[in-house]
Amino acid sequence: MEVLPGELVAVVGASGCGKTTLLRLVGGLDRPDEGSIDFVGADGRSAARGQHDLGFCFQDPRLLPWRCARDNVALPLELAGVAKAERQRRALEALAMVRLTGRERSLPGTLSGGMRMRVALARAIVTRPRVLLLDEPFSSLDELTRLELDAELLMLREATGATILLVTHAISEAVLLADRIVVLASNPGRVCDTVTVDLPERGMARRGSPGLAPLVARILDRMASPLPAGAASERAA
Repeated sequence: MEVLPGELVAVVGASGCGKTTLLRLVGGLDRPDEGSIDFVGADGRSAARGQHDLGFCFQDPRLLPWRCARDNVALPLELAGVAKAERQRRALEALAMVRLTGRERSLPGTLSGGMRMRVALARAIVTRPRVLLLDEPFSSLDELTRLELDAELLMLREATGATILLVTHAISEAVLLADRIVVLASNPGRVCDTVTVDLPERGMARRGSPGLAPLVARILDRMASPLPAGAASERAA
């Protein structure tokens, strides 16, 4: 599979097909047994992955309970040796981008689930990464909060220009947000289809599009009866 610069690509598939493993491989948290994961520079050539080229947001916010929101967000910069004044300035900027101005000194235990996930998103973008990896970050939230954070994600994308790889179980979320959707099959994990989301607008504005239902049906069909990649491409044609 390929993810182009500036794209938002969603990865869907049944539980256990390898979605999170794929994200961990891209993020360098696991090593592949074979094959390769290549990052390409502006000149189109393979490029080394820099220390802050990736931001990772997990299913759980994983905040340090004794640190306020600002200091949780600043942690990656602190570990990288950035001066205190600079890392606090950038942490406040990141918190403003996720609409948490005024809660910078709040401890995680005093924040709602949606706010804690916003802090986690701010921490993921504070290093200004080229690639943002999201592993079902909103799966534990209620529907209204999830829709709100989906909208926040699109605004973050516009503001940062980051390439986003999103793992999600929610097909509706994938169709509303993504430029393309990669469907994984299981045993062994493999790409069985890649769907281009050729719909106007993004986010909730897509809900009224007549092309939405056929896309959802196609993805459900692939997940229910996955085919080898070549056969899926032939069938899609």
